[in-house]
Amino acid sequence: MIKVFSHWFHWKTIIQIALDLLVPVACVAMAVLWIGQEHGGSLDKAVLFAMIFAMMMIALNALLGFYRRAHSRTVAQSQARAILSLCLAVPLAYLVFKGMAARDVNRELMLLSGLTALFGTVAYRLYAAHNVDGASHSHVLTNRVLIFGAGAEAETVGAVLRKSDPDIQIMGFYPSPTDTETSVPSMSLLSREMLLSDTASALKVNEIIVAVKERRGGVLPLRELLDCKLSGVRVLDLASYFERALGQIRLDSLRVGWLIFGDGFRQGRVRTVVKRIFDLVASSILLLLALPVMLVTAILIALEDGGKILYKQERVGLNGRLFNVIKFRSMRHDAERDGTPRWASQNDSRVTRVGRVIRKLRIDELPQLYSVLIGEMSLVGPRPERPYFVDQLTREIPFYAVRHSVKPGVTGWAQVNYHYGASFDDSLQKLQYDLYYVKNHTLFLDMVILFETVGVVLTGKGAN
Repeated sequence: MIKVFSHWFHWKTIIQIALDLLVPVACVAMAVLWIGQEHGGSLDKAVLFAMIFAMMMIALNALLGFYRRAHSRTVAQSQARAILSLCLAVPLAYLVFKGMAARDVNRELMLLSGLTALFGTVAYRLYAAHNVDGASHSHVLTNRVLIFGAGAEAETVGAVLRKSDPDIQIMGFYPSPTDTETSVPSMSLLSREMLLSDTASALKVNEIIVAVKERRGGVLPLRELLDCKLSGVRVLDLASYFERALGQIRLDSLRVGWLIFGDGFRQGRVRTVVKRIFDLVASSILLLLALPVMLVTAILIALEDGGKILYKQERVGLNGRLFNVIKFRSMRHDAERDGTPRWASQNDSRVTRVGRVIRKLRIDELPQLYSVLIGEMSLVGPRPERPYFVDQLTREIPFYAVRHSVKPGVTGWAQVNYHYGASFDDSLQKLQYDLYYVKNHTLFLDMVILFETVGVVLTGKGAN
């Protein structure tokens, strides 16, 4: 994993983006050199247009979800996205390279070389995403991991490792002194006859993950872990590992001391000012662009049942302050006729026909841009919840109130990483992503979330 502006990226994602930038540029440059600059135009100009094309394709591929750290797409779904990417690339490349001051035949050659490079990188990405068995462990960049612990926590870490990163090779589980009962396969257990540092050296381990919940009473071999770290082996606790690997802070591995003494959770004045300026500029532009869509939506809602177009609902915002969120009405008037708040569900029978469409496309959220303009919300942040549910969740879920240390958002890290759902268990899962955002939020992460929000809508995952 590589940390960029406080946000963790998988090294494969960085390589993919670099290839998507460099390969088209290199192919166009070689095409110009092959036909000769006196016939093919300026090499500098050709490379410039190739870079513009490559940057546009990186943005498009990000929207289509090609750079996500983990996915559950089938081969067919990935192929469909690749075909869509290529179909959009052809007219995009034509428009970009049409601006080159060169002969038509040379522009066509530039276009062909750029598209060939794009096709090659997309085809390789499809192969790498769905043909990892038997190949990834021999890769030169395979990460060799040793897990300290053999209990339930270690088993969870092992399962997450195998699912989230096929380029990781688990070298084994080293039992702690308190592991009287093991939950991992016996064939993966390492002997405690050798010191931990000697075992890590013998197995050429790159990383050790400490997967034990109880650390008192000499459970951790601190001297050996220090020797491992001094020899170049990374040592991570459970909270740090899940933060890096999954972009979430797991509640079952979280300690107050980690929150207090660790990095992150900065709420500085500069960050606040930058975020506010970004919110003002971006929400103003989005409101202007969305006005036609909002007008059509208002007409359709009025035509369906003649009721109110907008509705207000009290939500909990920054530092626990209450405010009214504004949305397009997507439910019937009598959705809560008995006055008892209910969780919204994905196939909620209370949702109208128009409401089902606008919720799927997140159009119902557009009026919240006004709340962003007046400062009650931000474009990106934890989604605001109703006071009734906040009181319940704060009592039952530890650290839930931490999410109120930043402004609530129209979209958020939890919304682009977790499926639609509204229940106690869903709130717990989403909180783990919200804690990651509160800890690591930067303007860069806000931009990543906004890009992925567009991708979520375009690929039909909907919103909550």
